Amino acid sequence: MYINQKLTQEFNLRAEHTKNIVSLIDESNTLPFIARYRKEMTGSIDDQILRELNDRLEYLRNLQKRKEEVTESITAQSKMTPELEDAITATSTLAEIEDIYRPYRPKRRTRATIAMEKGLEPLAKLIFAQNITEGTLEELAAPYINSEKEVNSPEEAIAGAKDIIAEQISDTAEMRKIIRTLLHKDALLTTKGTTEDTSVYELYYEYTEPVSKIPPHRILAINRGEKEGFLKVSIDIEEEKVIEKLNTMFVKSGSLTTTTVAEAVLDSWKRLIDPSVSRELRNELTDKASEQAIAMFGANLKPLLLQPPLKGKVTLGLDPAYRTGCKIAVVDATGKVLAHTVIYPTPPQNRTEEAKATLKELIKKYDVEVISIGNGTASKESEIFVAELIKESEQPLSYMVVNEAGASVYSASPLAAKEMPNYDVSIRSAVSIARRLQDPLAELVKIDPKAIGVGQYQHDMPENRLDSTLQGVVEDCVNKVGVNLNTASPALLTHISGLNSTIAQNIVAFREENGAFSERKQLKKVARLGPKAYEQCAGFLRIPNAKNILDNTSVHPESYEAAVKLLEITSYTLLDVSQNRLNGLEAKVKEMGTAKVAQSCGIGLPTLKDIITELQKPGRDLRDELPPPLLRTDIMDIKDLKAGMELTGTVRNVIDFGAFVDIGVHQDGLVHISQMTDKFIKHPSEVVKVGDLVKVRVLMVDLAKNRISLTMKL
Repeated sequence: MYINQKLTQEFNLRAEHTKNIVSLIDESNTLPFIARYRKEMTGSIDDQILRELNDRLEYLRNLQKRKEEVTESITAQSKMTPELEDAITATSTLAEIEDIYRPYRPKRRTRATIAMEKGLEPLAKLIFAQNITEGTLEELAAPYINSEKEVNSPEEAIAGAKDIIAEQISDTAEMRKIIRTLLHKDALLTTKGTTEDTSVYELYYEYTEPVSKIPPHRILAINRGEKEGFLKVSIDIEEEKVIEKLNTMFVKSGSLTTTTVAEAVLDSWKRLIDPSVSRELRNELTDKASEQAIAMFGANLKPLLLQPPLKGKVTLGLDPAYRTGCKIAVVDATGKVLAHTVIYPTPPQNRTEEAKATLKELIKKYDVEVISIGNGTASKESEIFVAELIKESEQPLSYMVVNEAGASVYSASPLAAKEMPNYDVSIRSAVSIARRLQDPLAELVKIDPKAIGVGQYQHDMPENRLDSTLQGVVEDCVNKVGVNLNTASPALLTHISGLNSTIAQNIVAFREENGAFSERKQLKKVARLGPKAYEQCAGFLRIPNAKNILDNTSVHPESYEAAVKLLEITSYTLLDVSQNRLNGLEAKVKEMGTAKVAQSCGIGLPTLKDIITELQKPGRDLRDELPPPLLRTDIMDIKDLKAGMELTGTVRNVIDFGAFVDIGVHQDGLVHISQMTDKFIKHPSEVVKVGDLVKVRVLMVDLAKNRISLTMKL
């Protein structure tokens, strides 16, 4: 109940919707299914918000479990009190619960535990109480001298007691919370170079920045520099300020033991608190920076996957190389391989004319309309070669440079070997490059999202968290678009709601054995695809030439009856749907009363709205509504760029401090966040996303460093 209340408050939901969402998740419904087909139950919650809620639900459940474990442990030690129980209940983060548990956690042997073994805990309590005003410390410590326990003098007894006090101070939950807040507010992150050698980390050889202001990407850069041995990093704060705060909390004036406790406070800070909270703060900064980087990776991956496909075009894929030659693959409009070869237009062979003749023959024979060039090694030379070829071609041709990140990994994978057993690794890569232009989503799902190259510092991220987030993005994109049940590869089907790799393979096997699916109901005959899996997947699978036109929409089979009822009461038929004669449907529903129509159909308003949208555009692909890819017919060189030139480019990557834009010179230009808009923005993602077509003006070209600075402030 507490968790549901917390989620309701944090996500500004109605209590009933929160309860329904949690129940749906616990009943093993996938997030795409919940977001698309249970809108009445969830208040039409956005799929991205739903994923955030799911992550938060998992965190709160882990927190609750940890509270129970801590309570059980402290109770077993017979140290539980009503106040402690209330404090545990009130915690809202895992860090807070660990602070409370710190004094009760089983410890390795420390200076404090050794002192306790020597019987010095009572003395520590007397000193820490600070209510003795007469006598001397030596007289206070004398009774605790014990040669058998290796306490041979009052000084040794007092030193041991101070060790116990120092650890008790360090273990105080409230103190750690206050010091942590102080560090967040006033601490500095300082870096020093461990070498004078030139490196990408030179900026940080002598660097200081307030912890409260340092951006996430800088944290990750510094972490990597430290990991690679170029930097030494520390968290620094004005010690007097901290000691003053600690003394206020623990030191009482006017006592015989006041000075001793103050000494224990200083020791506690230097030896125990500072190293511990500094480490915690570094970890916290890293975690936040990682979450930001992972979120940015996901935000970049989504538009990349949803790039509009280049439908109906025979495509020539060109995988550039030098010595081994450029691999060529021609694929038809469905991605089927028609021909392949190798040409050598690049150094050291430079057999340009021979390569042109080969490609001209292929282009003419197969009516090639577009060339897809990978952006790897020798890409620039290949692009120049293709631009010259286009000028000489008798047929209309255009080209696009595509991101080939991960293509080599995919081409050598078991998946590629299974898909293209008759082709070697290099040809598979050229095929993949061609298909990436034809249908980016269908091809990119075959590749580990981390290898696609639209993030920063992805290799420094917590692997499980990164994988989980990126797989979630892939899942959302695939289900948002939907897939053709009769052409989808097993790799694509695996990402459909409710399906796994085994069922995906079984669907393809069923298709190969029985021919193309003619209706969704046939899915129930697929091995291991039970009622639950059918419920989860059916709405996301399309059959273009189905017996029932509804099978080529995202209308779920559970709503077919409602869809037919809607058509009946508005005087339309399924034939009207298949012949796109429903332009007036929405207006008719409004005229009759939307709520009344929904009630007559036995569905809620969100489902009615979705059904109307689908009936009006059966088989629609949401990607078709986006700007088409920017195809080129010519190339410029970076040397051709001059300050002030205005160009159109494609956003290739969005990072914390700006965006990289492909302007057709083989070297992406950087639009710094300060050059994106005249308005204040916190992050470049507020203005652009991967795949956007943007107009830019050249600010500066540095030929020596191969850098281009751009502005979007035209």
